[in-house]
Amino acid sequence: MELSIHNWMRAESIEKTVERIARLGYEKIEIQGAPEMYDTKAVKRLLDTHHIKCWGSVTLMLEDRNLLAKDIKQRAKSVQYVKDTVRMVKELDGQMVSVVPSTVGKIIPDGRPEDEWRWAVESMQEIYEYAESLQIKIGIEPINRFETYFVNRGDQAMALAEATGPNCGVCLDVFHMNIEEDNMYAAIKRAKDKLVGFHVADNNRMAPGMGTFDWEKIISTLKEIDYDQVLSVEFCSPLDRTPANPYPNSIDENPSDMTAEQKKFLEDHGSSAVTEEFYTFLSQKSVETLRPLIA
Repeated sequence: MELSIHNWMRAESIEKTVERIARLGYEKIEIQGAPEMYDTKAVKRLLDTHHIKCWGSVTLMLEDRNLLAKDIKQRAKSVQYVKDTVRMVKELDGQMVSVVPSTVGKIIPDGRPEDEWRWAVESMQEIYEYAESLQIKIGIEPINRFETYFVNRGDQAMALAEATGPNCGVCLDVFHMNIEEDNMYAAIKRAKDKLVGFHVADNNRMAPGMGTFDWEKIISTLKEIDYDQVLSVEFCSPLDRTPANPYPNSIDENPSDMTAEQKKFLEDHGSSAVTEEFYTFLSQKSVETLRPLIA
């Protein structure tokens, strides 16, 4: 297995991110699903210079992005966004895109369960056909009930993948699994033939090794099902604004280079801008925890 890391958790230039992860020993990056932000030719040159490869991307389902929206124009716009993310990954020589089908933070359904399922399948099938034409894998990612009412468990993601197409897979995230699965290890095993991506953070969504997860057992379970691809680090450190904060230098009081969309995404996930020093610490802790287990 190889180590990748997302870059949506801290607003900074892609140059700064790539320099850091190369220095810390990551092999790959899972670039945020914001295709409008990147000149892919320039990013590809940057990655090549630092001997980092693009593993893929993850969709940022914010605002009106919703593959199961009742409004047909909203669905079409959302499908196009995911297609644009797939195209970005292709141009960066990546391999997969993790798709969260519904709007993060949306708690009121747009229709009856059977209607939303049909809309989701139709949207995913259009995305899947495009991704297949570019030889990019699609992995449907379940996230926890506090972030979406649609697709929270691995079995649900696999059902949607099966309805989408034979090569559609799933991307699992142990933080979300810890909330939603009755047994995360059994859920990993059930996803054996469909697992195309795996996101890692600890039970408190800090860096691996800073919580209670049994990382040796998690990695050994992945090895048991012959998953030998990439672990994508995706911590999202909770923001402690109280005097009890164990990391008093973690909050960046004057963040720069942050778009309004990035700011909202971080805040919606219970976080905010963190200092470069703290972010580097979390990135390094992830490597120190995982590297010995995947070697």
